[in-house]
Amino acid sequence: MALERTFSGLLLTKQQFDRDGKLVLVFWLKAKEGPVRVEVEKEHVVVFCLAEDANWFASTLTREGIRFQQKPLALKHFNQSKVVGFYFTNLKAFFAAKACANESGLVLYEQDIKHCDRYLMERFIQGQAWAKGRYQFKNGVHCLYQAKLAKSDETSLLSSELTCLSLDIECSGLGVLYSIGFYNATFQKVVMIGKGQPLHWLEWVNDETALLKRFVEIIEELDPDIMIGWNVIDFDFSVLFKRAEELGLKLPIGRFSSQLRLSQSKVNKLILPGRIVLDGIDMLKNASYHFSSFRLGQVSYELLGEEKLIQGGDTLAEIERQFKYEKEALAKYNLQDCKLVWDIFENKSLIDFAIARAKLTGLDLHRLGGSVAAFTNLYLPHLHRAGYIAPNLGESPVHFESPGGYVMDSIPGLYQNVLVLDYKSLYPSIIRSFKIDPLGLVEGLKQDNAIEGFNGAKFSRTEHFIPELILQLWQAREVAKKEHDETMSYAIKIIMNSFYGVLGSYGCRFFDPRLSSSITMRGHEIMKTTKQLIEEKGFQVIYGDTDSTFVAIDGNNSQRQCDDIGRELAQSINTYWRKVLSEKGLESALELEFETHYKPFFMPTLRGETTGSKKRYAGINQTGKLIFKGLEAARGDWTVLAKEFQTELYQKLFTNQAVEEYITTQVKLLKSGELDDKLVYRKRLGQDLEMYRRNIPPHVRAVLDYQVVHPDFFIKRGDWVSYVITLDGPLYLPEQHITHLNKIDYQHYLDKQLKPIVEAIEKELQLSFEQLVNEQQSLF
Repeated sequence: MALERTFSGLLLTKQQFDRDGKLVLVFWLKAKEGPVRVEVEKEHVVVFCLAEDANWFASTLTREGIRFQQKPLALKHFNQSKVVGFYFTNLKAFFAAKACANESGLVLYEQDIKHCDRYLMERFIQGQAWAKGRYQFKNGVHCLYQAKLAKSDETSLLSSELTCLSLDIECSGLGVLYSIGFYNATFQKVVMIGKGQPLHWLEWVNDETALLKRFVEIIEELDPDIMIGWNVIDFDFSVLFKRAEELGLKLPIGRFSSQLRLSQSKVNKLILPGRIVLDGIDMLKNASYHFSSFRLGQVSYELLGEEKLIQGGDTLAEIERQFKYEKEALAKYNLQDCKLVWDIFENKSLIDFAIARAKLTGLDLHRLGGSVAAFTNLYLPHLHRAGYIAPNLGESPVHFESPGGYVMDSIPGLYQNVLVLDYKSLYPSIIRSFKIDPLGLVEGLKQDNAIEGFNGAKFSRTEHFIPELILQLWQAREVAKKEHDETMSYAIKIIMNSFYGVLGSYGCRFFDPRLSSSITMRGHEIMKTTKQLIEEKGFQVIYGDTDSTFVAIDGNNSQRQCDDIGRELAQSINTYWRKVLSEKGLESALELEFETHYKPFFMPTLRGETTGSKKRYAGINQTGKLIFKGLEAARGDWTVLAKEFQTELYQKLFTNQAVEEYITTQVKLLKSGELDDKLVYRKRLGQDLEMYRRNIPPHVRAVLDYQVVHPDFFIKRGDWVSYVITLDGPLYLPEQHITHLNKIDYQHYLDKQLKPIVEAIEKELQLSFEQLVNEQQSLF
């Protein structure tokens, strides 16, 4: 009798394919015992159609010789139509059936869900699993055959228990390989083409063929679970794959010596069974980090205080020069890039973040973005158990634009004390409190005692799933906070807050504007009521934005008195919502918190007007830190000159210091050229250069002019542009700083950078920028 074994592990990769006319699913786990290959057989691919179309579809499939099973199901569409399931023993038959349906215009449901995904989601397997099957140990790997998987609630592996490797290549502009670098805690090496002094960290090979073969050998030796890099899929692995293809080589670097494959899919471009590849840029963006640029040198400088060994200028030309004349220098550069990526992943716990996200959503470790996919993964199995299939994209019965978050007109001015009261996760709280849910909407519209939403929406009091999913996430986040697990807490926050965006997205199969508008319009109602309740207590509300309310308090109040007022306001309003919702038979999840005390606080007017601005303010918080929101000092596309000038000016405004001398001194220094290094603008390309035709902004003009002199210079959408304004127009700066420029347009910086900052607070300063500058000029 064949030995059976059970493993619990973290899901790494999954595949589905046909073998001998049967569907086979292969899952790779990383268990404490090592990597585990799990093979699941005797599964069927399923797709649904409406019962009224089933006979026609069945006869068509029979006529085409496509084998299938047809089953009436206790499932229905949101429109209450009955549904029939069609089952296929292999992918070939399934794709042929899809083609028949598409050619005839027959609508199928859930046809886009891969069966390996469905297998996991229907078993509520998220990130980690139990696997049991017939056991063999082959090629150094634990293998299970005729296996079954089940949900595992065991503590998953940490990043420290996974084998990880940082990878980076160097090559010519034509993609010809020079070297490959490898880095982790115990292995640091560069393999380079050429001859030189052998070093413990530097290995020499004769040509690209030898380099690629050595690459395969090292991956096999180190056997990493995860490989990381910077733009590693679109660049490093793409170049490696292309060069191997051109040289007639295979790259069997997956586990079980499986081949590296690249596809055109945006979701799973790289296919590498048993190993995960994580890109540093995508990981940071997915975790909502922001940098002035996502180039490796910039991110490493901002996070680690370290810079790349080759900086500025034409990096590619320098790489090619070093390979020709200073190979060891290039090898050091290659290895350092690997180390920088490793240190960034360590600094931000990015692998732990990926694990936490997979455990919460069930998505693959390497699947980034994918809020819609994550929601579908969580929601669909619950929906099936409630007797419904998922609708297709674009099937919402109503179409209108949902309003955005509530933003109140501000009352501009300088205030001595301002309290900020903030609703904790307002939109998730609204979903929980008012039971907003796709199934809840379908069922609620049929019920008399439903919860009223907006724009005709009604929600069932009992039939819903999102409120419970959010509650589970909410509770898990509280546990993570108590355990000081910041990575898990942050991952939960991102996922929980994404639910509103998913329901309001046309790219989600559950999109219905009655769902999203019932969230945002309820938010409007809550914010307006909050303002009214605060004003009834005698306080002035000067601004409100989405979930935050700004309250002006008498300047004579002490810090302690202000804090007491903030807490009392929050407590009384929370009590109000509990009472109001209880009267409607609902439990309030709304929680207003006293978040910040600004002393003092400034709300500017709109530029050139008397009305108050929105999403723009400044103040000193309770820790003594000067905070800017939406103003020049907080914006990435303003110069260092503007940011430093505004910061110092507001410090003087808030501490009642004279500012005239400071302003005139800064104007003088600007015109004398002493502030030239602070005049660089940085702006991201919103689209590729060829898309700018009529309106060409300054940063694009700077790049276009630079390309006239440097025709080989390439830049793409999303890249940052550094430039300065000269008397001849915008000038691109490849090294991001000014050197020996004599034609800077100082009047531009005076009018566009300094003047607007002063004009916003002229009333409070009781001065005129124009008058100050004119008086200064008259002295010379």
